[in-house]
Amino acid sequence: MKVLFLVPYPTEGASNRVRIEQYLPYLTERGIEWTLRPFVSSAFYQVLYQRGRAGPKVMHFGLSCLRRLMDLLRLRTYDLVVVHREAFPVGPPWIEVVAHWLDLPVVFDFDDAIFLSNTSEPNTYIERFKRPGKVATIIGWSQEVIAGNAFLAHFARQFNPNVTVIPSAIDTDYYQPLEEPPRRKEIVIGWIGSHSTRKFVATLKPAFQVLATRYPDVRFELVGTEHPITEVPRLTARLWRLDRELADVRGFDIGVMPMPDDLWTQGKCGFKAILYQALGLPLICSPVGVNRDIVHDGVNGFLADSTEEWVEKLSRLVEDADLRRTLGDKGRQSVEARYSVRAHQDNFLAVLERAARTGRRSR
Repeated sequence: MKVLFLVPYPTEGASNRVRIEQYLPYLTERGIEWTLRPFVSSAFYQVLYQRGRAGPKVMHFGLSCLRRLMDLLRLRTYDLVVVHREAFPVGPPWIEVVAHWLDLPVVFDFDDAIFLSNTSEPNTYIERFKRPGKVATIIGWSQEVIAGNAFLAHFARQFNPNVTVIPSAIDTDYYQPLEEPPRRKEIVIGWIGSHSTRKFVATLKPAFQVLATRYPDVRFELVGTEHPITEVPRLTARLWRLDRELADVRGFDIGVMPMPDDLWTQGKCGFKAILYQALGLPLICSPVGVNRDIVHDGVNGFLADSTEEWVEKLSRLVEDADLRRTLGDKGRQSVEARYSVRAHQDNFLAVLERAARTGRRSR
């Protein structure tokens, strides 16, 4: 079987790296031939979320369109097309339309509520060209749909009964805790995210201020933004880099994941929490969406829904090294059992094989 994976981002983009690329070595082992085709190149990704830079963005967008045209011309050489999120970022689903006309089986995978309007702040002008309504059409045309959580699956089943929930998983062979935690007096409370979620961590400013005053040995690290939260002592911020991600998060003693409760965040798949747990970190997150499934309060992490709760539970972790170790160990165990790539790779392959068989029968 030859499979074409159409994804939005290069490897630097967490979404298709987690949802698709982690499974590719396993597919190779099982004799599956595959081609991975991102719309955005690595060079495009470097400027995509910068403010301005209209000239480079337009140039890279044009090159990306040409590459997608080449993908379109090669569709007939594949047995199956897997579309993660979208094959083309704006306008109607024309790539999927052609696959539909060719009677080529399609698997659609998504891990966010992309059927809602949501555009990154540096690229709000794109909003007028987005077509979130096309998600329902693509789902209806697909042989199989993979949803990242039950909320997304509920939406997808309105248009297609063949929906499988596969949570965003993590390679637990690569993402492992340090054998020996760093010996230092200070305790690092850390957050990793992106330009789009920086506003979430900013809601912790009042809690951080209390903790900074209460505990002189606590400092704060934000990875994924160059804009620190002001008026919080001992807080640093830096941009995310793939080659530094593992070391950065291993440098945390406690991981945090605040989120508001709305339709968009209910569609999130909780990968930040899974990442913290895979690395054996105690974490605190907001009780939103799948976070309630990933984190069992007081067992493998904490849930916090107010500034007072954040302060209280962060204080407990700061003061109690044994509690940090216990929650971190429990988190690691739950990830290995429920959110590892190994736990879901057979199911991922089964969906692809089922779609290919269905497509062959229909043709």
